[in-house]
Amino acid sequence: MRLYGRLIVLALALTAVVVVFGAYVRLADAGLGCPDWPGCYGKLSPHHAADVILDAHAADPHGPVSLPKAWKEMIHRYLAASLGLLIIGIAVLAWRHRARSESAPLVASLLVGVVIFQGLLGKWTVTLLLKPAIVSAHLLGGLTTLALLTWLALRAAGVRRECVSRRLLWAARAGLVLLVAQIALGGWTSTNYAALACTDFPACHGSLWPVADYANAFHVVRELGMTADGELLSLAALTAIHWSHRMGAVIAGGFLLVLGWALARRMPSAGAGVALIAAVLLQIGLGIANVVLSLPLPLAAAHNAGAALLVGLMVWINYRLSARAFPAPSSATAGLGRRRAVPVSGRA
Repeated sequence: MRLYGRLIVLALALTAVVVVFGAYVRLADAGLGCPDWPGCYGKLSPHHAADVILDAHAADPHGPVSLPKAWKEMIHRYLAASLGLLIIGIAVLAWRHRARSESAPLVASLLVGVVIFQGLLGKWTVTLLLKPAIVSAHLLGGLTTLALLTWLALRAAGVRRECVSRRLLWAARAGLVLLVAQIALGGWTSTNYAALACTDFPACHGSLWPVADYANAFHVVRELGMTADGELLSLAALTAIHWSHRMGAVIAGGFLLVLGWALARRMPSAGAGVALIAAVLLQIGLGIANVVLSLPLPLAAAHNAGAALLVGLMVWINYRLSARAFPAPSSATAGLGRRRAVPVSGRA
């Protein structure tokens, strides 16, 4: 099973690279650097299609096609394809060693399904010309892959779990749900190019309640930059997207900070709590810096990396915590019961 664990760790690291590099490709306006799929103008690499790419760039120098953009897009595809092969190998080993407690063949099979769907989303991202719904789903699929690989890595490593109160357990579950919702809002903001719809902070256009068009902002089935009726998406709609992401950050970030504080006060999970608080504060700082500094590419990519880090941390926290029905404490022991967790050893 040593090979199995090493493959999972390698796939997890590669997934993080693919997620962050994918964000970089999108933010660098290279998502259509090769406007067909899976090759580049029907060729294996931009090198083989160089003449066609140079002609397309000469015809439209400010368009989405250029040789550097084509290489960025294809490198992302090569990395994603390598990840897919790794995950298939993990699934094969998981089924081969399915009797072992470290193995999770059903989760590994689910992961294969997610990666196949990710490949289709990658294709549709290009062939459907960066539709926001498809691109956002592609981002969420990448983070789902990261989450499942994190779970597999924890399972393979035999990470111990601890019993906590149901209140803390459900708080951790709710924190993960809020994080996913906030990442979805962030993805929608990025794929609609609404990150600079508000260029001031903490207000937006000088107001804490800016003029916004929420109806067109969150209409899912539409073209990039257009309303469902085919009109140009207004600044008010972009403002609605951006402001919703900011408000989501207040809600999700606040909740995760409180959760981190609750975990940090418990000795068995103190490290996880401190790590969560640090990651949330870093992500908030990166978000603010992106607005104030007008979305520099390295910071924007780092913001995506911060989201991936938070997903990994929240999966780790949720994996470690286990429910236990505590009896109602007596008045003499109520305070002690709230302060002390009961650890339980054993593999998951």
